[in-house]
Amino acid sequence: KRESERGHCLDIFISPGEAWISHDDIATMQLCANKLDKKDFFGKSDPFLVFYRSNEDGTFTICHKTEVVKNTLNPVWQPFTIPVRALCNGDYDRTVKVDVYDWDRDGSHDFIGEFTTSYRDFSRGQNQFNVYEVLNPKKKGKKKKYINSGTVTLLSFKVESEYTFVDFIRGLPKQPVMQTSCPTGDPSQPTSLHYINPYQMNAYAMALKAVGEIIQDYDSDKLFPAYGFGAKLPPDGKISHAFPLSGDYDNPNCVGIDGVLEAYFRSLRTVQLYGPTNFSPVISQVARSAQDVTDGSQYFVLLIITDGVISDMVQTKEAVVNAAALPMSIIIVGVGPAEFDAMEELDGDEIRVSSRGRFAERDIVQFVPFRDYMDRSGNQVLSMARLAKDVLAEIPEQLLGFMKSRGIEPRPALSPSDLPELHRHI
Repeated sequence: KRESERGHCLDIFISPGEAWISHDDIATMQLCANKLDKKDFFGKSDPFLVFYRSNEDGTFTICHKTEVVKNTLNPVWQPFTIPVRALCNGDYDRTVKVDVYDWDRDGSHDFIGEFTTSYRDFSRGQNQFNVYEVLNPKKKGKKKKYINSGTVTLLSFKVESEYTFVDFIRGLPKQPVMQTSCPTGDPSQPTSLHYINPYQMNAYAMALKAVGEIIQDYDSDKLFPAYGFGAKLPPDGKISHAFPLSGDYDNPNCVGIDGVLEAYFRSLRTVQLYGPTNFSPVISQVARSAQDVTDGSQYFVLLIITDGVISDMVQTKEAVVNAAALPMSIIIVGVGPAEFDAMEELDGDEIRVSSRGRFAERDIVQFVPFRDYMDRSGNQVLSMARLAKDVLAEIPEQLLGFMKSRGIEPRPALSPSDLPELHRHI
């Protein structure tokens, strides 16, 4: 029999932490050079710059490379941005070394020269002190009349605040919704991926617990409304795509992730699972909620746990494209031995998801196959830790991408007395 879906939704509260780092500063600068050494036999030079931050032990770490400007001794490089922290690690007087190279196709780039400066010097902007002599120590040691190998000039420099994931989270009173859908077969049969084994959790429960145990620590009251869908309900066998796992329509909340798991296993014994496996309805359902709060006050995460079967790929692609314009992310965890080609296609890392000629505005889907995280020794705790790390890894950047695209700035951090009751819906 085809497997169908079950699900639950979770409201997440992220409480502000005093030790969290606030926004980072981003520097934007542009440089040019004049009368660089000619390095190419049949041309001039193809110069580019390499920036290094000095370390406490006297070594240097590359922090930026400019583009190559072809066939010129007087290049003007495009403006570029770099985190101030990457440039000086908080020490404005830390030495910044810049090497000037002539690009070669075979990778054996010719060294033209170098100069040193600091973030503090850069921050003064364009002036006579930010014109640097490019020096080649070898040439200087061999030629008595050697002056320099050209000059590099700072044309412009500005610093702007770059907000982080934490900046947005610490000002949000609520973070709905994480909804999980799990395709299931007959849970009484050992062949089912949702087999209820008294001695160990099935893969669906492990995936839910792995992610849920992390996010429940950021929920203010540890109450999670949990819903299932894709089943015939007793006593009349009515098909439902949104029924509370608790069995109480007036109070769908479960206490903690353990409460969600308990309700989940209990419902497996009372409902008749029913297909087909459609992803688009739940994506569209969460998207409708996200559409009502595009001001940056809430961000939605949909978690789908699946065995790889999907019956409405065309509709799902359209739903993903629509959702990409909303404050929303989708995590898909694949369980079992099936091929997950459809899930990989939805992930959009290589090719952005499209529907009817429209491409998704952002990449909002993260897919991971659970089998890749199973510890060979059978250590479930280690397996769940590995899974949670990767499935949650892309959420901060996806949230930041939405906020930046809408020009939304973080709200002031909330004090404990300002925290309202969590908003519940779906």
